[in-house]
Amino acid sequence: MTTAFIICGALAREVLAIIKKYDWDAEVFGVAALDHMFPDRIAPDVEKRYLEIRERFDRVIVVYGDCGSRGAVDALMAKYDLERVEGPHCYEMYGGNLFQDLMDEEPGTFFLTDFLVRGFRGTILKGLGLDRFPQLKDDYFRNYKRIVFLSQSEDGELTGQAEQAAAYLGLPLEIRHTGYGLLEERLVEMMNGITS
Repeated sequence: MTTAFIICGALAREVLAIIKKYDWDAEVFGVAALDHMFPDRIAPDVEKRYLEIRERFDRVIVVYGDCGSRGAVDALMAKYDLERVEGPHCYEMYGGNLFQDLMDEEPGTFFLTDFLVRGFRGTILKGLGLDRFPQLKDDYFRNYKRIVFLSQSEDGELTGQAEQAAAYLGLPLEIRHTGYGLLEERLVEMMNGITS
């Protein structure tokens, strides 16, 4: 059975690595991670991608959280009877209970993943307009107390980039290595036909 994964671009490296690790017969179709800046675009872009590929695959799995779509992603799943990986967003998919523990400990936590560290300049600085209006940094980040980098790979270069991001934002940095966490577990269960 040939499987298609429609994935958030922010999860691309990780999902590709998981597919390779388990040698699944699967193809990946990405949706722009920048849709997170405009969450109303997520479900329509996932639907567009699905309609482009649905005739070619026996099974389609959507690798997306709700990601601020206010239920639109799950409504789309119901409309087409599609499967979606469990989880509200990638921070929970990587961190599991750790994510909620960190939020309970300090609600003013700004989270980074490998993707966000790699793309900090484009996704966060440019995405929030800080490249054009750097004076907005204090407005955007004044209520944050710390940055937690939920790392998927133990990569010294990414750690250095996370440190630079934290210095730019003027926030203390904590690093918690999660690996692929629940994202991997949930995809393995789905591919093995186990419901969670």
